[in-house]
Amino acid sequence: MNLDLFDGFYRGKRVLVTGHTGFKGSWLSIWLHALGAEVIGVGLDPATERDNFVLSGIGRKIHADIRADIRDGERMKKIFAEYRPEIVFHLAAQPLVRLSYECPVETYQTNVMGTINVMEAIRATDSVKVGVMITTDKCYENKEQIWGYRENEPMGGYDPYSSSKGATEIAIASWRRSFFNPASYAQHGKSIASVRAGNVIGGGDWALDRIIPDCIRALEAGRPIDIRSPKAIRPWQHVLEPLGGYMLLAEKMWNAPTEYCEGWNFGPRAESISTVWDVATKVTKNYGSGELRDLSDPDALHEAQLLMLDISKAKFRLRWEPRMDIDRTIAMTVDWYKNYTSKPVYDLCLKQINEYISK
Repeated sequence: MNLDLFDGFYRGKRVLVTGHTGFKGSWLSIWLHALGAEVIGVGLDPATERDNFVLSGIGRKIHADIRADIRDGERMKKIFAEYRPEIVFHLAAQPLVRLSYECPVETYQTNVMGTINVMEAIRATDSVKVGVMITTDKCYENKEQIWGYRENEPMGGYDPYSSSKGATEIAIASWRRSFFNPASYAQHGKSIASVRAGNVIGGGDWALDRIIPDCIRALEAGRPIDIRSPKAIRPWQHVLEPLGGYMLLAEKMWNAPTEYCEGWNFGPRAESISTVWDVATKVTKNYGSGELRDLSDPDALHEAQLLMLDISKAKFRLRWEPRMDIDRTIAMTVDWYKNYTSKPVYDLCLKQINEYISK
């Protein structure tokens, strides 16, 4: 299979991925491994035995599968010093809005200080040339406007999760100006960018309070699918869309380190921006069964109802754009969940990466 959009760039590169045991991190590790990269994974234990990381067995295939907490700054520096990565993708995070209401301090410790620890490890390790710091579209001060947010708009956040990611973006910008300034690249030799993606879906995600895992759990149990926020509008995209963007950006940063070290949005086309109810309806159609139940609660914890990204910058400057529409995205996602119990999951993931590339 030709899985390489990057002309052999990743072959033999030492790439460290934080959060490799998570949903996005496992897919990124599989793709990088297939491209011939030496992948060093740093993360906590996977959340469930059905996670994509566990079922794919990617932890046994990569160069190093390390259990460590990004809140431990000294441990991060030791890992970086030992494995001497050249490229770092930082995905480790507390990624759930509703959980952030239950553990706001831990959310801030992980998302803000964890990212600072990773940047300090990058700063202390001369082998690192490129750092791609993954945050979220929820880092923007969300006014629930009908046009997408651009990379230069204010950071913010209502809930602890969103505000922690806004704070993380401010920290990344500060470290870039203070320690990784493009004007003094000759001294430090590092290029640092932050990337923001929309609502990412795909096979192997079992997180609580996410629409696809909620749908699949209900469908497998023969229960109605309970929808908390049926009218909430999100920029849905398959996990491979932003990952391809992150990898393309890292290659560009490697080749022109002072030209791309800034913030970037990776979202879907406008026509893939849909309500939660519409997405769940498409899931049941692809799955072949299921019914929806509206459980809207006027007293529920605050979650934004409308959020969109402007991806013009990535399209024009990186020549990146989404390859799949919402229907193809959901079809590919449901296909994973229909096959994960009967087919080798690593092969299933490679097949889907190949399908994505051939679009």
